Amino acid sequence: MDKDNNSYVLVLGISIIDILGFCGNKYKPSDSIPGNIKVSFGGVCRNIAENLARVDVNTQFISVVGDDKNGKDILDHSKQIGYCMENSLVLENSSTPTYMAILNEDGEMMSAVVDMESANKLDEEFINSKADIIRNSEYTIVDSDNPKLLEYILKKFEGETNFILDPISSAKAERIKHLIPYFHTIKPNRYEAEALCGFKIKNMEDAKMAGKCLLQKGVKNVFISLDADGVYYCNNECCGLVKSEQVKVKNVTGAGDSFVSGIAYGYMHNLSMDDIVKTAIAMSIITIRHEETINPNMSIELVQKTIEELQWN
Repeated sequence: MDKDNNSYVLVLGISIIDILGFCGNKYKPSDSIPGNIKVSFGGVCRNIAENLARVDVNTQFISVVGDDKNGKDILDHSKQIGYCMENSLVLENSSTPTYMAILNEDGEMMSAVVDMESANKLDEEFINSKADIIRNSEYTIVDSDNPKLLEYILKKFEGETNFILDPISSAKAERIKHLIPYFHTIKPNRYEAEALCGFKIKNMEDAKMAGKCLLQKGVKNVFISLDADGVYYCNNECCGLVKSEQVKVKNVTGAGDSFVSGIAYGYMHNLSMDDIVKTAIAMSIITIRHEETINPNMSIELVQKTIEELQWN
């Protein structure tokens, strides 16, 4: 049984403009190099919000953008795709958070500039002004980019929404591990789970120990991505390992974002844990089969077709 039509998932985090320069010839410092430049919308939480909208989940996205062309483009794009950014912070005379990198002929990053000053304007006062949006959400998806603000949000709205965490990286996971008890759901990869639990995950027994460790801290549902070894999931009622066949990879960037979207989709449609994992894996596979960070063909019909076509272990 699905949630009612007024139910929504809230995603709370940063939007980023990604500018990547790909060198067509050998990279040389202090030189102009022929190549191509790609500009795209990014940010873990923004990617999650877009993927949710593409599988028809009612999605609110609270973010921060500047009033520059990039910010306006992100807002216009959200309307086209179908996730709501009306409650986002739009800063006057400010630039939208931007990441610019130069990649050499082998695709390795040689240099980068990050403009994230605007992201720091997402503060406690602004969060307080959006209290009703947060309280009325079925689930609220966050990341670990801003530990101080995250702690404020978790403590202020404890018990009023179900928080889902994407740790983003092991280094950032380390900084917020004291906040684990506030989360309904955590989706770490192997290395993030190691940082949260304090021991290495070398085999399935270690993964089970990590799941138990997080459950004992108060988390309701745990999904640990073990790369080629599949996804280990657990709660206080069940546990399991779901693994699919290997697929051709074009771009792994964004796979974790779409996985989180699959979890939220499963929650909003009251799927079993096993089916939630299959949905999340299918969305990840659809993502890595495409060159873009978000597969423009993502849809619930494609997800269901992918689930049927894959061989599951």
